[in-house]
Amino acid sequence: MKRLLTCVMIVAIVCSVISPSTFAKGNDHIETLASDSSSAILMERDTGSVLFDKNADEKLPPASMTKIMTMTLIMEALNKEKITLKDKVRTSEYAASMGGSQIFLEAGEVMTVEDMLKGIAMASGNDASVALAEHIAGTNEAFVKMMNEKAKELGLKNTHFANATGLPAENHYSTARDMALMAKELLKYEQITNYTGKYEDYLRENTDDKFWLVNTNKLVKFYPGVDGLKTGYTHEAKYCLTATAEKNDMRVIAVVMGAPSTKERNSQVSQMLDYAFANYKTNELYERHQIIEEVPVQKGVTKTVHLATSEPISVLMKKGEEKSKITTKINVKKDMNTPIKKGDKLGTLVVKKNGKTVINSPLIASEKVPAASWWGLFKRTIGQFSHTP
Repeated sequence: MKRLLTCVMIVAIVCSVISPSTFAKGNDHIETLASDSSSAILMERDTGSVLFDKNADEKLPPASMTKIMTMTLIMEALNKEKITLKDKVRTSEYAASMGGSQIFLEAGEVMTVEDMLKGIAMASGNDASVALAEHIAGTNEAFVKMMNEKAKELGLKNTHFANATGLPAENHYSTARDMALMAKELLKYEQITNYTGKYEDYLRENTDDKFWLVNTNKLVKFYPGVDGLKTGYTHEAKYCLTATAEKNDMRVIAVVMGAPSTKERNSQVSQMLDYAFANYKTNELYERHQIIEEVPVQKGVTKTVHLATSEPISVLMKKGEEKSKITTKINVKKDMNTPIKKGDKLGTLVVKKNGKTVINSPLIASEKVPAASWWGLFKRTIGQFSHTP
């Protein structure tokens, strides 16, 4: 009897230490995913393919996952060189007054863009979010307008922002699908994971007000490959998380909204990631910003411009699937007139898998091509005549 009791206790202990994600590995029980959340979605980043979804278009409060859009606009401003990481940002009275998660900025305090970005990405600082919003757009209201314009540009039909923080507000909502698409956009800026993927860091390190940052997304420490992106919690939204992980050259995005606890939120996201990596793989075709074509331009200082990918291009396959026939086609904009700015959309890359279109991705100019002067065009014409036999 004592031996039987001991065996029962051992089984109980083993079951208690095995994480729920263990049972998701290697199986296809997709119906068990995110069972305790209001909505969820699992997406492969490069192709945007949805591997699993549950109520993915239900409008819900996103809480601090809102900051995914805030960080997207920050990274976009850095990419366009409107701001730099070393720029000094002054904290306004309004930014310092933000409640909830914060890095305790004082009114008038000056901090670099990079440190404030750390404060947003790791500690979900509402004060840092508003301070950077004001720095980029002039006012908080103007930045929120930019957020909604970006949502429209990305085709997010079920998202509307009332602030840059995710604090409860009327007419502030999103969906699991839209959050995944925002995450996909943010991840185009690969350096963002240097911040979202770090577990701990410090602000004001060489001062008496040294502040320890600990990432609110504990999966960056406890799930191999997770390097972002953003947690969220309010009483109304419950526990939310948009996470991303990379393994074997495949990156996936998992979103959970309305989970009952932090533990459940993390467990459900872990199971979704396990499912993706156990059942799918990607065939990488092109890296982001890879030059794939050179095309002629009209009346430019150069006669051609290089077309490059605007995002990583991969084809998703289910493990065990026979190698599919993959074809690519480049559609180029007609009448390529100058001036051309770096990053201008000049064409589209179409990828087909077994004859079915699976990717339509913008191709962009990899360099700027200014318009040629009248004198430059004249000399070019004379040169052509001089070389005619």
